[in-house]
Parts: sequence; C-alpha cells; structure tokens
Amino acid sequence: MMVKDLYQGGRSRRRGWPRSAAMLSAAVVVASGSVVVGTTASFGATARLKPAATSSFKACEVTDTGGINDRSFNASAYAGLKVAAAAIPGLTFGYLGSTSTSDYTPNLNTFIGEKCGIIVTVGFDMADATQAAAKKNPTQKFTIVDFTYSPTLKNVLGLFYETNQDAFQGGYLAAAMSKTGIVGTFGGQNIPPVTIYMDGFVAGVRYFDKLNHGHVTVLGWVPTANRPAGSLAGNGVFTNDFTNQALGKTDTQTLIAQGADIIFPVAGAVGLGAAAAVKAAGAGHYMEWVDTDGCVSAPQYCPLFLTSVTKGIAASVSSAVEQAAKGTFKGGNYTGDLANNGVSLAPYHDFSSKIPASVQSELVKIKAGIIAGKISVDPNKYPLG
Repeated sequence: MMVKDLYQGGRSRRRGWPRSAAMLSAAVVVASGSVVVGTTASFGATARLKPAATSSFKACEVTDTGGINDRSFNASAYAGLKVAAAAIPGLTFGYLGSTSTSDYTPNLNTFIGEKCGIIVTVGFDMADATQAAAKKNPTQKFTIVDFTYSPTLKNVLGLFYETNQDAFQGGYLAAAMSKTGIVGTFGGQNIPPVTIYMDGFVAGVRYFDKLNHGHVTVLGWVPTANRPAGSLAGNGVFTNDFTNQALGKTDTQTLIAQGADIIFPVAGAVGLGAAAAVKAAGAGHYMEWVDTDGCVSAPQYCPLFLTSVTKGIAASVSSAVEQAAKGTFKGGNYTGDLANNGVSLAPYHDFSSKIPASVQSELVKIKAGIIAGKISVDPNKYPLG
C-alpha cells in the first residue's frame, strides 16, 4: 500500500553510483554521530582557518545544504576531521556551510585559495562542483562523501557505502518487532544515497516474511519489479528536503495513521520531525535512525530507537585526511560494507533487553550471510506473497 498523497518524484541521476572500488584503510573508528567543533571552527554559516603552531596542513570541509549540524553525513564528515586532527598534532581544520547549491563552487574556490591540504565535500549533489574544481586544480586533493567517479580522478577519493546491507538488517529487525504488521519509510530526496537505504530496508522486511512466513507491509517505498540488476528504481515518499523537520513530522503522522508502528526516515535532520511524531504517537511506536548512531547524535529520542543504520563516514574521512597529510593520498574510490565495518547496525541501547535473543541471533547470521554472498539485498529476490 502506497502513501500516494505524499509521493513526489525526485531526481535520480545514476552517474557515478555505485562503482567498483579500491579499499581504503579506516584505522580510526569513532562514534560518527558526534557533532564536534574543530580547533579553529565553530558551528554557523562559515568557519575560517588559523595557522597551526607546528604544521601548515589544513583539512577543509564544504557542507551541502543540510548544514554542519545535520546529525548526519555533514556532521559525521566533520567528526572525521577532528579525529585526524587528534592523530596529527598541529593539523588544523574548518568548514564552510552551503545554504544553497549555488554556494558550492564559491566555497570550493575559497578553500582552494586558502591552500587547504585536502577538501572534503559532502553529498551526491556536490558531485559536479567537486569534479569541476578537481579538474581545474589537478594538484588539489579532494574526498567526497556518498559519490564515486568513473573514470576515477587522480586527485579525488570517492567514498561509497553499501548501506543496503545494514539497512537489510534494519528492515528485518523492524519487521520482527512490529505489532501491527506495518512499517514505514520515507526519504529526503529520490537520489541513490537515499534510496539505497530504503531498498535494503524493504529487502530485509521481505526476507523476514520469507523466513517466518510473515506478511509485514512496508509503506513509503516500492522497488520497481523486473528492474535491471543493481538498479535502485522505485516509487516512494520523499520530502525533497533534508532540513525541514515539519515535513518529516507530517509524513510520519501519515504513515502512522495508515498503521505503521516503526518508522525509518532517510532524510538527515528531517528525521527529528519524524522522531517528534513517533514520540507523540505514544507507546508501541518506534523508529530507526540513519547514517549515525541516533542515541549519540539525537540522544533526546534514544528511547524510541530500536537501532540505527549507520555508515562509517567519520572513519573513512579521517583516513583520507591523514593520508593526505602524510603524503600517501591516492585518488580512486572506496566502498564501505559489512565486511570491512564501513556500514553497520548501531548498538540497541535501550532495546538491548527488549529485542528477543532469537532476533538478535538471526541478525548476526544475516550479517554473515550477506558478507558471504549467500543472502541477497535485492528486494526483488523476495517476491511478495
């Protein structure tokens, strides 16, 4: 059953998503949901860099329109800069916030002019501006979150995450914990970094049905039947916004009104509106957070989170920055997955004793099965009964 009144067709540019990748070492693991302030930056529209006492290396981030405090990939990338700074004495870092897409190129040019050692860009929508800047400035190093290039660029490291893998686990968990037999999801925009989560979530629910002879319904995302392998085509609910919490609240209220008792928003800070709606709905309504551990990035709603479907942005960004600072940086593409801990379910926190041991055990088996290639994360491998 679709939430037809809320569906809006978003853009779905397929270029560059996903590509085969060379592996990137992510030696430092942090709580990627932590929102941090660097040694030379504070939250706000912009931040400027000051000379380091012992090093001239600067790591710089240009956010997308979600902003530095989005409790999602912008904040996680910035956490990665702080990890790198802790590992390399004297490394300074800062960011420039983008309030519209027209800010991307000017912000990049500002940091190029400030001779940043590496510039971190964030999000699918920054791909064109990043590529143009990289080609125009071949000695400038870049890394971009949630995008890869084909052919690769020598001075750009693309960071991609197989989040349909841990979202599959999240979907299975949601189906197992639902009392109404209906769960819901929605996205911030119809783009691959969003729909890959939604796709995996649906696949996990369908796998639960197959394994347990269940009939759990997913509202908010319907993968297109008979689509090509690797496609993320489908129809669903999208706010077309990553900051307006009111939209998340409205969409969640609609999903709950249609019977969903567990919600999975894939929309950055918009998910805070979803959390407010879930809390207002009362006992028996829960959700799963996205990108970061919600109990770290949005602790006020931790009692609502079964888990969070995360990706290791902070670790992969910090690794790229450290490599650039040490002179070992190489362009190309990196893929984070369950096998290398580039994606994962967060701890269950308040639900650790409430999720049945049998479900927790099955989730461990599912992880192993996905890593071994024995369990597919394609939802169309599990036809609806």
